[in-house]
Amino acid sequence: MTIVELLIVISIMVLLARVIFPAITDLRERGVLTKATSELNSIHNSLQQYRSEHGEYPDDTNRNIPPGLEAFLAPGIWPDAAWEGSVFDWDNWEDPDDPSKRIMQISIRFCPIGEPENCRFPRTDWAEDFDINSSVYYCVQGACRAHINQPINHPGYCVNC
Repeated sequence: MTIVELLIVISIMVLLARVIFPAITDLRERGVLTKATSELNSIHNSLQQYRSEHGEYPDDTNRNIPPGLEAFLAPGIWPDAAWEGSVFDWDNWEDPDDPSKRIMQISIRFCPIGEPENCRFPRTDWAEDFDINSSVYYCVQGACRAHINQPINHPGYCVNC
């Protein structure tokens, strides 16, 4: 094999790698979103069981499991979420636009509390504008949003809206 042939083979391999690697990354991100959606559905089902037994949803927790919910959850599903470094968060908030209503959602947070420099957002187009207050969330009730301190149109991703 001559040097020219070797350079041609290497060039072809580089071109194939440039085509294949982004596709693999995209497939991986879609797989993680699918896993996250499945986990959010499972947590929602657990919350429905909790509500059926206790008559109401659990109180808000700050990136933790609501007391009493563990009996209804599959093992290993809380607090770590599908994306590396992300955690689930049960939100039971007073609606800032209408205090007579509640917002209840299961969120996936990407930033450790007090460490905005350590956020690890999904590498996908729908998360391009994410910031410390952004989340992926599953709306249970009310005017759900990425974060209680932000307007409804703040960057976030609702899996069931």
